[in-house]
This record gives sequence, structure tokens and C-alpha cells, in this order.
Amino acid sequence: MKADPFAQLSLLDLQQQDSTLAQLAHRKRTLPELATLELLAERRKELDGERVENETRVSDLTRDQRKADGEVENVKARRQRDQQRMDSGQVSSPKDLQSMQHEVTALDRRIRTLEDEELEVMEALEEAEAVLTRVRDELGVLDAQSAESESTRDRAVAELDGQAADTQTERELTAAKIPDSLLTLYDKVRAQHGGLGAAALRQRTCGGCRLELNGADLRELAALPSDEVLRCPECNRILVRTSESGT
Repeated sequence: MKADPFAQLSLLDLQQQDSTLAQLAHRKRTLPELATLELLAERRKELDGERVENETRVSDLTRDQRKADGEVENVKARRQRDQQRMDSGQVSSPKDLQSMQHEVTALDRRIRTLEDEELEVMEALEEAEAVLTRVRDELGVLDAQSAESESTRDRAVAELDGQAADTQTERELTAAKIPDSLLTLYDKVRAQHGGLGAAALRQRTCGGCRLELNGADLRELAALPSDEVLRCPECNRILVRTSESGT
């Protein structure tokens, strides 16, 4: 293939621009904030599970406390009624009075038992509410950290996108200087060689594979006209002659 030497030199500019675009894309994919946000999201998922679990526990204990309060009040009310009947003299039979006194004693024991159970529920509820508050506070801190990381990420992405847009504009201007046939070859070779399709030949060394060409290869390349598109005999990338080629 033949191409104007200046068009071939433009390939080096194009390659640099493509390499810059690839680097910018890599930086965008590997921003540290992305890893940070992923870790924060995982931790938030864990905390959200804890939040739901503790909200359920608080709800259950709140219901248990209301039930315990109601049971205590019911037994106290019954005990009060029995005591009032005895105090008012409504119970005249000694046998009935003795039976009622036994019942009041039993109710007193029942009240103490229920109040102990009520206290246990209250303590468990206070503990569960404290845990829930801690989890909610940690979620708030986590959300603030996520918002800050997202803001930092967005600024970095905007800056990288801006640089990529500028570089892409420069690339389009450079590509316009290169014949379609050479541009097609460059794109094909670049796709086959990890994004590096053209390299300068400097001091007898290919800038693509970094290997020094032997004397026979150099003499063969030097014998070709300046508009002949060269290929590296080692890596097959497009070789662009420069003033430092050594040919």
C-alpha cells in the first residue's frame, strides 16, 4: 500500500489520540469512587437488613408491652374490686371472706409476676430501640458518604468526558488527513494488536513491539520508496518512518 509520507506521519498523531481515548476510558472505568460506592452499597444493604429486622423486633416488643400493660391493669382492677367488696362489708360469710382473701393474695402474686414480665419486655424494648437508633444513624452517615462519593465521581466523570470529547474532536481532524484505505488498515491492525496499530520507527526500533530490527530488515525497508506503507517484520504493526528511524 502507498500513502503520502505526511499522511503516514498523521497516523502517529491518530495513534496518540486513540491511546489517550483508551486511557481516559480506562480511568473512567476504574475511578476509586466506583469501588468506594460499591463497598458502601454492600454495607448499606447489610444495614438495611438490620434495620428491617430491628424495626420488626421493636414492633413486636411494643405489642408485647401493650399486652403486658393490659394484663397488669386487668389483674389490678380485679384485685381492687375484691378489696373494695371486703372493705365495704359486702361479704358477710366468713367462708366467702376467707376465700376472697386467698384470691386477693393470689392476685397479688400474679401482679408481681406480671410486673416482672412487663419490666423484662420494657428493658428488651429499650435495648431494641437503641439498636434501631444506632442502625439508622449509621445509615445516615453511610448515605452522606455515598452522596459525597457520588458527587466526586460525577465531577471526575465530567472532567474525563470533557477531555475525551476534546480528544475525539482532534482525532476527527487528524483522521480527515489520512486516506480511507490507510485509515481502514490502521483500524484493522489496531483492533488486532490491543489498540496499537501504528508505531514510529526510531533508532532502528519499532515503537510497537520495542524490538530492534536486524540489518537485513532495515536495508529492505530503506530500499522502499517514502510513500510505501511499512509493516514491522516482528509484530506486523504499521511502521512510520521518522527522521530518527535510522534507515
